[in-house]
Amino acid sequence: MHDRREENRLLSSLLDAVRAGRSRSLVVCGEPGVGKTALLDHFVQQVSDCQVTWVSGLEAEQELAFAGLHQICRPFLNGLEVLPEPQRNALSTAFGLRSGPPPDPFLIGLGTLSLLAEAATRQPLVCIVDDAQWFDTSSLQALTFAARRMVAERIAMVFAARDCDGAKDFAGIPQLALGGLDDDDARELLRTVLPGPADQRVLDQIVAESRGIPLALIEAPRTLDPAQLAGGFGLPGSQLVPRSVEETYIRALDELPADSRRLLVIAAAEPLGDALLTWRAAETLGIGLPAAGPAEASGLVRIGTRVRFRHPLVRSAVYRSAAPEEVRQAHAALAAATDPGADPERRAWHRSQSVIGPDEDVAAELEESAARAQSRGGLIAAAAFLSRAVELTGGTSRRTRRAIAAAGAFHQAGRSENALRLLLVAETGRLDDRTRAEIDLLRAQIAFTANRGVEAPPLLLRAARQLETIDPARARETYLDALFAAMFADDGAAKSLAEVAEAARNAVRPTAAGAMDLLLDGLAVRFTDGYAAAVPLLTEALAAFQDVTLTAESMRWFWLAHIVAGNLWNEQTLDNQRHLDLARALGAMATLPLALSVRMGAHVLTGELDRAAGLQTELDAVNEVTRLPMAPYGALLLAAWQGHEQRARALIVRAVSEAHRRGESFGLILTGTAAAVLNNSLGQYQEAYEEATKAAQRPPVMGVEPWAVLAELAEAAVRLGRRAGAEAACERLAETTQATRTAWGLGIEARCRALLAADDDAEAQYRTAIEHLSQTRIRGELARSHLLFGEWLRRANRVSEAREQLRTAYEQFSRMGMQAFAERSAGELRAAGGPVPTGTGTPTPDLLTAQEAQVARLVADGLSNAEIAARLFLSPRTVEWHLGKVFAKLQLTSRRQLRHEQLPGSS
Repeated sequence: MHDRREENRLLSSLLDAVRAGRSRSLVVCGEPGVGKTALLDHFVQQVSDCQVTWVSGLEAEQELAFAGLHQICRPFLNGLEVLPEPQRNALSTAFGLRSGPPPDPFLIGLGTLSLLAEAATRQPLVCIVDDAQWFDTSSLQALTFAARRMVAERIAMVFAARDCDGAKDFAGIPQLALGGLDDDDARELLRTVLPGPADQRVLDQIVAESRGIPLALIEAPRTLDPAQLAGGFGLPGSQLVPRSVEETYIRALDELPADSRRLLVIAAAEPLGDALLTWRAAETLGIGLPAAGPAEASGLVRIGTRVRFRHPLVRSAVYRSAAPEEVRQAHAALAAATDPGADPERRAWHRSQSVIGPDEDVAAELEESAARAQSRGGLIAAAAFLSRAVELTGGTSRRTRRAIAAAGAFHQAGRSENALRLLLVAETGRLDDRTRAEIDLLRAQIAFTANRGVEAPPLLLRAARQLETIDPARARETYLDALFAAMFADDGAAKSLAEVAEAARNAVRPTAAGAMDLLLDGLAVRFTDGYAAAVPLLTEALAAFQDVTLTAESMRWFWLAHIVAGNLWNEQTLDNQRHLDLARALGAMATLPLALSVRMGAHVLTGELDRAAGLQTELDAVNEVTRLPMAPYGALLLAAWQGHEQRARALIVRAVSEAHRRGESFGLILTGTAAAVLNNSLGQYQEAYEEATKAAQRPPVMGVEPWAVLAELAEAAVRLGRRAGAEAACERLAETTQATRTAWGLGIEARCRALLAADDDAEAQYRTAIEHLSQTRIRGELARSHLLFGEWLRRANRVSEAREQLRTAYEQFSRMGMQAFAERSAGELRAAGGPVPTGTGTPTPDLLTAQEAQVARLVADGLSNAEIAARLFLSPRTVEWHLGKVFAKLQLTSRRQLRHEQLPGSS
């Protein structure tokens, strides 16, 4: 291996780690011909003690869902039976081994990790993915998912790709950029392939023009005759090395007989290297066995039981240089030779590449293939089949229908630009009302997904109005979507709430209203008649949601119900554990981050900061594997109540930036609330007042209404002597607490009134606040009421009573991990002449890493290794490895001991 010493050392160290029980991943990047495949081949020769699976991506297979993943996993499919059922079903469905609902792509990724980890229990495993840029998207996502989550499985996952710059699929995986050889090594390589004597000046020019690319160095002498090599005679120097290596292969192709070239075109269009299939296709075109002789003699291909091109560039050169009619004939022959029962999707794809104009038979076959691909979770493949079907459809009504279906598939796959392009195609036909509504609805959903700004609400409103006479039930769902979009959008979209709400109120209401209908009715009244008028309807809706069976379809409304519960000061329906459990069970990655974040917020409100921190570790794992942009609202609330100033302020900056980027007005309310809580806990009342004032001035939409921040504003204003501001905040707050009359709301109102009350009334208000909040699970606010009451008693020189309240506050804050509030309580307690209790907090095993602590918490909660692995997107072997380190650090010997250990976040 010329000039690859450092690269070989790196690969050797990777292999050493795998042999020692760890896992490693690597992406080898470099332009075509730089030697990626040769480097990996040299690497594989060193791994006789490992299992090796090597798959090369093929450009022709990019549209076939999970084709590459199936090739990687095929040797290990007997291990499917030991996988957890959701993962087993996901992989089996993706590979067409069973029928079922489309599997979540992240369950497929986790199943891939588990399957490969199971295979590696017998012998270390090396997985090579060459030409990864040609892998189908679904396969590449699953494999990179697994690569990022591997820790202790004894697996090496090595990808080779042409260009890593900006390749989001490889984000988070170490990369090795492979460049050309230096001049000395380039000359040494060149001398090994020279057919005879060569002039040094010619060699120098070849080395310079090749830029050290090994394949260019190897191929250059093949294009030059002895006279050119000896002295450069016959051609200008600039032509000594072809401008691209592909041109070398094209020249060799031009010298072949016609039948040999046609045979190679068929082979290039057949992605699996199936020699039998290639010959069957060749036979339909009248190409016989003699055509293989010149092709093999040229050195471009070997045809045995498999068809193997000398280099992937040979395949692309053959395919790209062929005349369009030759390519179509090759695909037609391959379609005819492909068994429609065994491989219907590949047959349909070959047929689609063999025709030019409209062809309804082929378009219909593509549509059927799209349905099969979609049922296996291959959204990109389904979208590609449907998109090609659109191109081959002549009738305008069918074309419109297929364009809408293709746009929907692209939207689900996260390809908004492709989806919008196909909607434009759909609109070129004559549209009836239902079709126009479908197009408008899909365009609105795309707008809302891409950017929660002002565009989505009016589009959703228009679609809802169009659906009213066509599909009243769907119209109501769309009205709720429109309200949802406006509630969570920026200030401009928030102004459209009244229009959407008025239209929703006038929509046809079903005779038997379900929970979703009640929620829509309540929100419509909220934004037309006001908060108080909507409370009874929204309370009824929340009660109805308690009895709804949670399913994948109904899940999207549940978290909105949880948000409404918080806005109604209704702690009884604040718990979204059912929602979170289902999202975990389904592997619903689009929903799981939100479910975790909402659950974190509920834990923060109930003072269970340790459990919220445990969920943050899980949320970090989810975000790492999904790589979906998400504002850190849950982490921000947690850090603010913990009093971790540096972390909280960094999260505030990040959350504000993300809220502005996504056009989420509610996010700015939430960040202002968190900032005010943090500053009030630190006694920085001017900063708290400024942050709370900004948040309280934002439109009171239902996403996160500024009721909570009004209490922070009142406290900061009183401390700064701004009584008028405090009174205004208190009155705004009372409008909601008096309408709902819950213990939570009334307790917060009483505390705010206590801050403003005269000495004769303040004590009664503080005691009322404590009495109300003691009936709730909102423990942080209860502790704050004790703190404020204690501060008031100390200023009133009732130090003995003050010490009692301040000690209670300090102990509660310490147990909950609210450090800044605890320190503020301790300072007040010392000022009142009382000792600060010790040993009130929950001990934290600081020796553990965040991942180890989370594994320990889940073991303490009674979860098995397999259950922990599924929740944290790890393999059971990695969980076992982490658990071994936990046992060693905490000097434990059994899981039972760990369950009795005091750990943050354990039950």
